[in-house]
Amino acid sequence: MKKEVITIFLLYMAILAYAEDSYQAATITKAAISIGPEWNMNSRDNFAAGAVLAFDFNLGSSFALGINATASSNFDGIFVIEPAAMFRWYFLSREHIGWFAQADAGMSLILEDGDTTSLLLGGLRAGLRLPLGDKFFVEPFGRLGYPFVFGVGGLVGVRF
Repeated sequence: MKKEVITIFLLYMAILAYAEDSYQAATITKAAISIGPEWNMNSRDNFAAGAVLAFDFNLGSSFALGINATASSNFDGIFVIEPAAMFRWYFLSREHIGWFAQADAGMSLILEDGDTTSLLLGGLRAGLRLPLGDKFFVEPFGRLGYPFVFGVGGLVGVRF
């Protein structure tokens, strides 16, 4: 079951990347890809460690759309995959840097003892995108939502 879920998720990302190439030809926009660690509450009794992969595409002045995926484990039998769509608003900048608020919606796939449980995911995220030159950035963030309760992490990424 894990292989099927990962394959479907990778195909979904490939379709979105192809769609973005067509979109960029018509309008000049920038996109970003980022990766980083997260500490969250994706466990019944304790905390979990995870990794985040995110793609975002800038829309006009201070908005962005994209997808992100978090994979986390409590290292005691629970593995969680969270693919989600995101909508981001940079409320103090029109250059897609600085403070942002983000809404996430997707699925939480919980793999435990050979069983897979699917739950709807909804969350709010806040953070700060700090540029490191023209192309690179770091992004500390925190998030609240269901079913993960909270998450805190940081991303490093590149804009293109």
